[in-house]
Order: sequence, then C-alpha cells, then structure tokens
Amino acid sequence: MQNNAAFFLGLRLAFAAGFVIVLLVGVYGAWHYQKIFGVDPAVPSENASARTYTKILVIAIWAHILLITGGFALAL
Repeated sequence: MQNNAAFFLGLRLAFAAGFVIVLLVGVYGAWHYQKIFGVDPAVPSENASARTYTKILVIAIWAHILLITGGFALAL
C-alpha cells in the first residue's frame, strides 16, 4: 500500500508540474501574441481567416491540455 501511495503522489506532482508548464506556455503566448500569430511576410497568400483558424486551433488545444493536466493534478 505504501508504494501505491508514493506512486500516486509522484504522478500527482508530475501533473501539477505539467499544469504549471502549460500555464506558463499560455502566458508566453499571450505576451508574444503578435509575433506568433501576426502576419508573416514570407507567406503572402495567408489571409485573415487562415490566421484566425490557426489561432482557434492553438487556443483550443492549449485549453484542453490545461484542463486535462489540472484535472488529473486535482483528481489523483
């Protein structure tokens, strides 16, 4: 039983660390929003709808990873 408790504590700490890392990635993305999602002069055919689609995909994937890591950090 003792080994099981240590395993789940380690797993919970790993998910908590993952949650903090994903949260910091989101803060970095917010600070460098224009650099990441701005207009790229190397791709002149990219329009506003293509950039919006990319933004939505990145934000949706980030939010899901944030919720999953936070949920497992709290649930275990």
